Amino acid sequence: MDYLALSAIFLFVLFLLLGTGVWVALALLGAALVGMELFTTRPAGDAMFTTVWTSSSGWSLTALPLFIWMGEILYRTRLSEELFRGLAPWMARLPGGLLHTNILGCTVFAAVSGSSAATLTTVGRMSIPELRKRNYPEAMIIGTLAGAATLGLMIPPSLTLIVYGVTINESISKLFIAGVLPGLVLSLLFMGYVAAWHFARPAQRPAAEPGMSLVDKIKNSRALIPVVCLVALVIGAMYLGFATATEAAAFGVAGALALAALQGELNWKNFSASVMGATATSCMVAFILMGAAFLSLSMGFTGLPRALADWIASLQLSPVMLFLLMMVMVALLVAFPEIATWLPQTMRGVG
Repeated sequence: MDYLALSAIFLFVLFLLLGTGVWVALALLGAALVGMELFTTRPAGDAMFTTVWTSSSGWSLTALPLFIWMGEILYRTRLSEELFRGLAPWMARLPGGLLHTNILGCTVFAAVSGSSAATLTTVGRMSIPELRKRNYPEAMIIGTLAGAATLGLMIPPSLTLIVYGVTINESISKLFIAGVLPGLVLSLLFMGYVAAWHFARPAQRPAAEPGMSLVDKIKNSRALIPVVCLVALVIGAMYLGFATATEAAAFGVAGALALAALQGELNWKNFSASVMGATATSCMVAFILMGAAFLSLSMGFTGLPRALADWIASLQLSPVMLFLLMMVMVALLVAFPEIATWLPQTMRGVG
């Protein structure tokens, strides 16, 4: 069969399943099963079980639940309050004021949780009420928080980088090292945007914060010491070569438990909630990995990846154009489930 028709069938089945609201993992498995049954002679069930086990039993993948658990433990501590109290005195005099606490708070928490969702919830839990109380524009409060929370995708220990490393069989420690500089640059760009807003919209500026002496600023900054120590423990152990990503994750869990104990919040309720939250998230990610691995195997049997690679090479695109094309494809794949949910609701409203 023509490779264009093969691609169309795979994409049609995948988008159809995603559009019906099926879980992403089940949509991937469904598209793979269709491909195995229609275009190969190998038994689909045997191939699926073998691939699912292989993709979920790698040693590198053990870092994933540990980092998730570390973030769940910290989410249930007073970390967000301490972050705001420690950062606010230093940010108040910058152009844009306390909006920078959203960005730096997300940057710091991303370095100890690895999850954008945990970063958004933890930092927003404290910063949103404080910024609203000081009459900052709602759009800037939510916008800076939502934008900076995505740093959890890039700054190690990023859960996304762990999944990516397991998928392509790349060193997770190397991916973590590669993610630091782009993450920090993105954080600075967010801060630059806030500063530009400060000068472009002077009418929206809230009242200036009262002054604070250097001694008081340093006293408030003591709240950041536990967080900085935990970041140094997790990230430093990997960068200095003392530990692998999995071992660093174990250090992070131990440090998070110690931090929760020092804050007096390590009780059975928080402990069990953190374990169950980490288990649910880890299972979700592992399920998606299983579906992606089986879909890759199914497409590999048809020869489709090699044919697509040869076709893209024949286009002779520049590196920039190839990168932009890949970004468009990723954006479409990410947005499709939301569009499929939004469009029927809109059509019903029009009707």
